[in-house]
Formats: sequence, structure tokens, C-alpha cells
Amino acid sequence: MRHQTLDQLHTVAKVHRDPTPPAMDRTQRLERWSKLLERQPNRLLTALIGTEYRSSPEREIMRGEGSPISVAFEDSVLRDEGLKDDTYGEAKRFFELTDNELHEIVCYCHVGETMQSSWAALSVRAAIG
Repeated sequence: MRHQTLDQLHTVAKVHRDPTPPAMDRTQRLERWSKLLERQPNRLLTALIGTEYRSSPEREIMRGEGSPISVAFEDSVLRDEGLKDDTYGEAKRFFELTDNELHEIVCYCHVGETMQSSWAALSVRAAIG
């Protein structure tokens, strides 16, 4: 085997550095989130309180330790795709959800203060369409 510098290789071949995988589309991101939630179906997650009653700026920064959104943020693949934190506003942006869709996934009015991960996964799947 003959060792060559990168410049030498460029003369005989097209060299690509660390190709970036294609970005996931909305459906793929939501499917990944639902699968993450399904991995531990009985895991108890924290619901967000009163998302429908908050002003838009308040909703944007809402978060809960151990929420369905934090499950997504724990995943390195979704973070590499661009998920920046586990706030309501970031989940809405990253997963391209409406307030109504995200409300159905994370709000306490459907389940109380906690929910099983399997319930959240079903709600995420419903948002896919």
C-alpha cells in the first residue's frame, strides 16, 4: 500500500470529507421520536401544564424534566439533525408541529401530571397523519 497526501489523491480521485447524511424529513423525525418513546412503553413522563392557556412567548420556553420532548432531546441522532433543546418551542419548530398537535402530545389535560411513554408515542404517530 502506498501512502499519499490528500493533495496527491485529488489528482487521481475525487475526495470527499465526512459526507453529511441527508437530513431527515418531518415524517422521519416524528417516526424516530415515536420509536424512542416506544422503547420504554411504561416509562412515566412529565406532562406540561396548560399549554393551551399560555401566551406564545410563554409556551416557547416551557419544558419539563422527563417530558416526551426531553426523550427526543436525549437522542443524539435528533440532536445531530438540529434539535437544540427540550423546550416546547423547539419541539414545535424541529418537528414542524402546530400548537394543537404538540398540545395533544405533551399537555396534562389529557393524562394528568404524568403519562406513559406509550401514550405519548401514539400521540406523536397521530401527528404524522
